[in-house]
Amino acid sequence: MKTVIMAGGKGTRIASLNSEVPKPMIPIMGKPILEYEIETLKRQGFVEIILVVGYLGHIVSDYFGDGTKYGVSIEYVYEEEPLGTAGALYLLKDVLIDDFLLLNGDIIFDIDIKRFYLYHKMRGGMATLFTHPNNHPYDSGIIVADKKGKVQNWLHKEDERIWYRNRVNAGIHMLSPQIFQNRDGNMLFHELKKIDLDREVLKPLIQTGQLYVYDSPEYVKDMGTPERFYEVVEDIRCGKVRAKNLINKQKAIFLDRDGTINRYVGFLRKTEKFELLPGVTEAIRRINNLGYLVIVVTNQPVLARGEVTWEKLEEIHCKMETLLGKEGAYVDAIYFCPHHPDKGYEGEVEELKIDCDCRKPKPGMLLTASRDFNIDLSQSWMIGDGENDIKAGRDAGCKTVLISAENKMYGQDLTMQNILEFVTKILKSGEAT
Repeated sequence: MKTVIMAGGKGTRIASLNSEVPKPMIPIMGKPILEYEIETLKRQGFVEIILVVGYLGHIVSDYFGDGTKYGVSIEYVYEEEPLGTAGALYLLKDVLIDDFLLLNGDIIFDIDIKRFYLYHKMRGGMATLFTHPNNHPYDSGIIVADKKGKVQNWLHKEDERIWYRNRVNAGIHMLSPQIFQNRDGNMLFHELKKIDLDREVLKPLIQTGQLYVYDSPEYVKDMGTPERFYEVVEDIRCGKVRAKNLINKQKAIFLDRDGTINRYVGFLRKTEKFELLPGVTEAIRRINNLGYLVIVVTNQPVLARGEVTWEKLEEIHCKMETLLGKEGAYVDAIYFCPHHPDKGYEGEVEELKIDCDCRKPKPGMLLTASRDFNIDLSQSWMIGDGENDIKAGRDAGCKTVLISAENKMYGQDLTMQNILEFVTKILKSGEAT
């Protein structure tokens, strides 16, 4: 598989760090951003690389040459004038005859590329976006997809939004060569011109059902601002970037929802009743920074009882993610059990009235998450405010924390007043390992 890296950006927002080189060549701990990308590709066997260069492009080609020094093969496409984020693909349409990986040249990433590719082939779309949660969704493009990963909407930074899932386009794309084909008489790549990848190439695929997302908690961060640049430096230094690759075993903090993340109000049926508990955002932000996955596991019998629709539950979870994201925190995944075994409720949903394997105190949701994200459950924690949470965590093989102000004993490893106390006293101190 060939990899195309768009490495021609100036990096105007980050020019204060180094304005003498193109953005992908800004050094981090002695190596250009682009070198980290190439090393990640080489490590996983992706060695055929095409670099699209423009502004000060000779600096890139002088540094990397033909790639032999780095164990890869590098070809160059030179933009004589700015062609946007996709215009240069016109020069490659006869070369890219198979599926190919397209990367922004200003990101530090470490993902399981083969896993991404297999997902792309399984969906069979024309393009698959790599999406992930980040700590600044409010100024990022948000991708809205259905349960099968098919994109339904694409919200740009200037678009109005209220409650939304923190799922951001990360600048990594798996594309089929069909991307170059004629679409309803409109041949995008029929001439060399400036083209916007997101707005002119990818977003129109939503209407055809040919655009999918691959959602992953693996590490991807752009160098858009000096602040993010310094975050990346620290993440490389402490080993977080490499550790987040799903090839490696992950550690997770599983969180119950009602009474643990948000204020308990009985069965939560209305979005306006959702309110984060004090300290939760700070706690989750610290967990994110420490490299743990944050995974919500919650029983939602209100679906089986017919008291809340799937759409309303989605809206509630979108509000949770939006509120967290505004303060730089995020959850990596949400698992919920829609079932309830007891019958006799007016308006109940018959097919959901079953005795399932996912409803806590059974550990089904945790076990599913462990398979999805390669989680080492013995190095993970289940945190909740009830006996069912503790039993589910213990049966899954996790360490457990009961959130309670009372001296209740359900076999938990620890009792804490809230999540922030746990993070401050246990995770931050290193006692968690």
